[in-house]
Amino acid sequence: MTLTVRVPPELSARVPVEQRRPGLDRDAVRLLVSRGAEVSHHAFVELPGLLRAGDLLVVNTSRTLAAAVDGEVGHARVVVHFSTRGDDGRWTVELRDPDGRGTTRARAGGPVGAEVRLPGGVRLVLEEAVSDRLWWARVLGGEVAGLLREYGRPIRYSYTERDQPLSAYQTVFALPSPDGSGSAEMPSAARPFTARMVAELVSRGVQLAPITLHTGVASAEAHEPPYPERFSVPEASARLINAVRAGDGRVIAVGTTAVRAVESAAGADGVVRARAGWTDLVVTPERGVRVVDGLLTGLHEPEASHLLMLEAVAGRAAIDRGYEEALRGLYLWHEFGDVHLLLPAEAPHTEHCARNCR
Repeated sequence: MTLTVRVPPELSARVPVEQRRPGLDRDAVRLLVSRGAEVSHHAFVELPGLLRAGDLLVVNTSRTLAAAVDGEVGHARVVVHFSTRGDDGRWTVELRDPDGRGTTRARAGGPVGAEVRLPGGVRLVLEEAVSDRLWWARVLGGEVAGLLREYGRPIRYSYTERDQPLSAYQTVFALPSPDGSGSAEMPSAARPFTARMVAELVSRGVQLAPITLHTGVASAEAHEPPYPERFSVPEASARLINAVRAGDGRVIAVGTTAVRAVESAAGADGVVRARAGWTDLVVTPERGVRVVDGLLTGLHEPEASHLLMLEAVAGRAAIDRGYEEALRGLYLWHEFGDVHLLLPAEAPHTEHCARNCR
């Protein structure tokens, strides 16, 4: 799916919302709500009133890593983006050129055997191409968790105004992983949530089901389908999702990462089972969704593969209409921007029961 729209540069969110004006918190972003092709405009703080008791939010607990590290290849300066840790200890990495403005631009990778020198005596050896820009690399002379703690910074793209502390890229749901794994880029749909809002949602009868999916890099220059990522859907969350689906509640994923994880754990019968490992699932309109009823997500670039997932959840008409309204209403794009809630179109009770009362 490619939208026939152009997102003007001035609609890129350049700083977190809480830095735009004194007194604002993360939840001060705007919320576009699509119910089928019907669109309404809200503040994000209105979310608890837009959901109902018995609804379930599936949230990603992956912690964002300080995944960008300066390095050298020969005499050339590079920036290494650490993307995904493999089971064999290797990492997928992307090498990028510094652009002199604190951000980076695309760089040709390789060749096999190329060595990248990193701070603290750590070296990377490129071993195998994953794509035109991503490589499996062997880490020598140190361990990545310590390297990122000591020398890393959050991945930043050119539409942002300045570097931000790692805390600006952590969501309220983020938890440290025992093996130091995490997301190269923030699971940003959950960024507007605050502890206060979570408490209000729970007090209103909205439930939360934690899952984990460690997302890799998603550089703006590349419009590629998602590659394999590590995920976990625990037994308690699987049981809760199935219970909500058996009743009158709606399963609403917070972010495309949550959709990918839950749908990867769902069988053809729509039952979610505890699973952990790697997923290469690409959710498309042809494949459809088996579990998710709705989705809270950011606004994606017109060429982004994530739009196929949005179409699978809500249908093409809803996405076309929603993005038309987002542009008309001057909503802000990217990880510090506004958010879009896709809900099922309201249906008569008999239709709802035919689907859910099994």
